[in-house]
Amino acid sequence: MHPHTYPNRFSNTVIGYLNLLTLVASIPVIGAGLWLAHGSSATCESALQVPLLTIGFIVLLVSLAGFIGGCYHVTCALWLYLLAMLLLVVALLGMTVFGLAVTAGGGGRQVPGRPYREFRVTDYSAWLQKHVEVEHFWRPALACVVGSRACSKIAAWTPLDYLQHNLTPIQSGCCKPPTSCTYSQGVPIAPQDDDCYRWNNAPNILCYQCNSCKAGVLEQVRRDWHNITILNVIVLVILIAIYSCGCCAFRNARRAESEYPYRVNRMSKINPRWDYFWSRWWNGQREQLY
Repeated sequence: MHPHTYPNRFSNTVIGYLNLLTLVASIPVIGAGLWLAHGSSATCESALQVPLLTIGFIVLLVSLAGFIGGCYHVTCALWLYLLAMLLLVVALLGMTVFGLAVTAGGGGRQVPGRPYREFRVTDYSAWLQKHVEVEHFWRPALACVVGSRACSKIAAWTPLDYLQHNLTPIQSGCCKPPTSCTYSQGVPIAPQDDDCYRWNNAPNILCYQCNSCKAGVLEQVRRDWHNITILNVIVLVILIAIYSCGCCAFRNARRAESEYPYRVNRMSKINPRWDYFWSRWWNGQREQLY
């Protein structure tokens, strides 16, 4: 038998199993988004509920279309699947490039003799600097900082602890004054950084209104975005591989319908389409009614 007599079903089977896995994987993503939607508004994770729900539902719908189209040779479903996959690849590529551009810079400056770093707003990209100055962004971000109780974890630290232990960007910028500040009986000595004057030892004030606090938030955002960008690159490679396999499945489905109509009709009697039994049951119910 000639090798081109029948369409190759390998790519269809592969894309069916791949999309079955992504279909199952989208369920915990959606569940996590729903759980965060009912969480406390003071936690930082609550801001991730919309992206998680959006990504989860998109992956669910796209995987479902790819599974149906790849396994049951539904050309229309495969066409919609390839279109959605192309849009996802383009959108993810744009997000990746944007994330790389935004997260450039930053990283903080090592404090001499200390294990932690301190951060400045001017070290970050112009987009992030402008973003942190907007009140409707900074207000919930500050609520997130206060709600995380990062400062209460180091409230009992001694000067020796600051020499031995590292600090998170939030703790370094929001929970203490800059290391360069010099005080005499709680009053800054000589002209110093403006944050030295904004600092207050009260637990509800601390350095929450300091520029160093904004820089600490930006550094945390930069680190999170950097990790997400790495994840986006991995997902992007996987999506391109699945998209290539989907193109093969689409070509096979079209070939089965156009170049081999006799075989398709003959094989459909042995392996009926996915909607065959549903149509047969529905027609039987209609005959019983009428």
